[in-house]
Amino acid sequence: MDKIDRRMLQALKANGRLTVQELSAQVGLSPSPCSRRLKALEEEGYIQGYCALIDERRVGFGVSVFVSVQLDRQVDDALEAFETAVSGYPEVVDCWLMTGNRDYLLRIATEDMADFERFLTHSLTKIPGVATIESSIPLRRVKFDICRAPAV
Repeated sequence: MDKIDRRMLQALKANGRLTVQELSAQVGLSPSPCSRRLKALEEEGYIQGYCALIDERRVGFGVSVFVSVQLDRQVDDALEAFETAVSGYPEVVDCWLMTGNRDYLLRIATEDMADFERFLTHSLTKIPGVATIESSIPLRRVKFDICRAPAV
């Protein structure tokens, strides 16, 4: 990866909808080599995909809850079973394997608190191996900079 590749990544982080022509103008390449470099960055995994960032509240998911989960045992099969289970729930928008007192940190997005309660009592607590669950309700987001961090 050289300076041009880094400039390409920086430009695409700021605007993932750039055309190859727009990208090439921003990084100082002609379109053909820019296109080849872009394809290589995608194939080598530097660019993992493209998506639109949707305002969850505007589409009906007004509640986010952070949930810490501790399993009753931390062996590979228990971790895999939990990860497979939460992967099937659309309410789980983020799931991280953690260090510390809890095994997982999840962010759950639901329509309202009643919807969260239904998810919690009918789905999350039913996953085999879940020992404890602790929920935290965020008051407001202080920073959201997913497209601009980390710097390349």
